[in-house]
Amino acid sequence: MPTAMQAATPTSPRIELRGITKIYPSVVANKDISLSVMPGEIHAVLGENGAGKSTLMKIVYGVVKPDAGEMRWEGQPVVVANPAHARELGVGMVFQHFSLFETLTVVENVVLALPGKPPLGPLAQRITEVSERYGLPVDPRRLVHSLSVGERQRVEIIRCLLVNPKLLIMDEPTSVLTPQAVRKLFETLRQLASEGCSILYISHKLDEIQELCTGATVLRAGQVTGHCDPRQETPKTMARMMIGKDLPHPQHGAPNVREPRLVLAGLSRASPDPFGTDLQDMHLSVHAGEIVGIAGVSGNGQQELLAAISGEEPLTEKHPILLCGEEAGRMEPGARRALGLCFVPEERLGRGAVPRMSLADNALLTAHRQGYVKNGLVRFAAVEAFARQCIDGYNVKCGGPQAEAKSLSGGNLQKFIVGREMLQQPKVLVVAQPTWGVDVGAAAFIRQKIIDLRNEGVAILVVSEELDELFEISDRLVVIAKGRLSPAKPIKETNVEEIGVWMSGMWPDAGDAEHRSPAHEEAHHATQA
Repeated sequence: MPTAMQAATPTSPRIELRGITKIYPSVVANKDISLSVMPGEIHAVLGENGAGKSTLMKIVYGVVKPDAGEMRWEGQPVVVANPAHARELGVGMVFQHFSLFETLTVVENVVLALPGKPPLGPLAQRITEVSERYGLPVDPRRLVHSLSVGERQRVEIIRCLLVNPKLLIMDEPTSVLTPQAVRKLFETLRQLASEGCSILYISHKLDEIQELCTGATVLRAGQVTGHCDPRQETPKTMARMMIGKDLPHPQHGAPNVREPRLVLAGLSRASPDPFGTDLQDMHLSVHAGEIVGIAGVSGNGQQELLAAISGEEPLTEKHPILLCGEEAGRMEPGARRALGLCFVPEERLGRGAVPRMSLADNALLTAHRQGYVKNGLVRFAAVEAFARQCIDGYNVKCGGPQAEAKSLSGGNLQKFIVGREMLQQPKVLVVAQPTWGVDVGAAAFIRQKIIDLRNEGVAILVVSEELDELFEISDRLVVIAKGRLSPAKPIKETNVEEIGVWMSGMWPDAGDAEHRSPAHEEAHHATQA
């Protein structure tokens, strides 16, 4: 494949869109959109969830066909037939919703997108080299289903970098990356741009847009509402361009802490995945009326911890997890929900919602205990009303309760799932990556809803790789590293720098915990009892 430097002259746009329109039965996704990107330009596409950003990028990549308009590639009109054709042109895309086969390994997924189908052995070596070069560590032998969301994001990015693209489309590429990985990714993107690669960059993190991008097109309700140079703007002014008003700031007062409702009492569990992370002697209490945040680099046991708490993978013992005073370690997810647990998983499509099912049916999956099934029969009108309550109360842009989950943008589906769980009046709410891929206005809304729920006396555990988010909403913070939990610290007694150090596993007494003897463990459990 030719390099980006061998492509169009700097005076000709790498890609130009003219009057692009895409209309679905229930929504106008894009209307008369025009934009152009020069070689070597990092161009942002800004907008709220449902503004039409992802649809526009899928048109460029050949996944979706426009109803009207023209696309020009290096000065020539082009109709992109499919993603394979886009890749032949030199277009690479990192999707917000990952396009990976879960039952295949990383290297097997990567080879599917490469021309010529190179041998897996040398390709695995190339993946390792690229991952190390760009600070995106991933093991090419691992099965995708065993990877965390953050690790899957790395696979998507590496897969694109391997083909030396002329145009790289990145849809929320940093949503589940650590701050260190983001810095490394930005270095990579700047290097690619300096070599002539054009980059279309979608993100709701306006500080990143301001730091990285040299131009921006703003969309609202499927139409272009403005252009700007992010370097000359502030996150506040860009947010106003996107949502038409000033960004709300969550109000977070002092907590009214009451009884413990979620207790990890020496939780240890060997991961069933040989590449997974073992959980080791975890102790944590989450009380009614407080928010406890868990920070950590993706792949350090978050996935295993969430599976243990939710009941997706029950334990062999009942005592390491207590829910509302009940020993719940052996309970299935349904029994835990009956005790008052509600759960927002990090993976929206697949675990949070069934893609081909309607929003109403997806609401029924977790909320059926709320009186929506009587004598074994589903009360469909009540279920639809509940789904409508989620849609209206959380400003979900969709075609209504019967819209399929897969038809929603990532951020809108996230709002629906969060609303579905919050509206069930939980006693304990566990939320993973609450604002992943959600626009700035909706993120502030969700964070305020979490705080409001805490003020009503709910015990809330938030697992997030967004340190700014955790510091904004949490009352106490812990760090997960290598399957261990750090001591909990009140938010006012720590800072980003200290938590960043702890994320590498270097908190006080961490070494002592790692080398505890079985006798020490027995004494510790006896003390806890």
